[in-house]
Amino acid sequence: MAVVDFLRRNHTVTAFYFNHGTKHGFEAERFLKEYYSGSDVQLIARTIQDKKVPMGLSKEEYWRNERYKWLHSLAKEGQVITCHHLDDCVETWVWSSMHGSSSTIPYRNMNVIRPFRLNRKREFETWCHLNNVPYVEDDSNKDLSYTRNYIRHAMMPHVLKVNPGIHKMLKKRIISEFTE
Repeated sequence: MAVVDFLRRNHTVTAFYFNHGTKHGFEAERFLKEYYSGSDVQLIARTIQDKKVPMGLSKEEYWRNERYKWLHSLAKEGQVITCHHLDDCVETWVWSSMHGSSSTIPYRNMNVIRPFRLNRKREFETWCHLNNVPYVEDDSNKDLSYTRNYIRHAMMPHVLKVNPGIHKMLKKRIISEFTE
């Protein structure tokens, strides 16, 4: 919501929403349709077609694959901007480090770009509060059965005790990607 609000001040914006077919997904889609109706922002929503997760994939991986398949199909629309932020990059780095290949979220994935990787999530929340932009939090973000949430809620407090400067360290790493 913060990114759309920010971008629409100087650009024509189309908002894309991928509904994972969950209760929250339908509630969030309804919220977005109501919020953007009558505005200068066009909303295009897509609901996951096959809710059956293939054998060998987690729900998270399946949803990510389906989401990117759709986002990549939008290449004719131009670049798609996501709101991946520095906190996402840190969580990805922690997760990938535990799997032997530390990495952050790349700036580009075909037509999908992530220009806000240097910003903390709280900066987007602050933007929304200061500019009266409503937003919703997905209830499933609290569900520790999802790996990303486990890292976010159970591990990150400990990671920050070990390295309170991890956000600063990864921000420098992300910046260095631009100069390589």
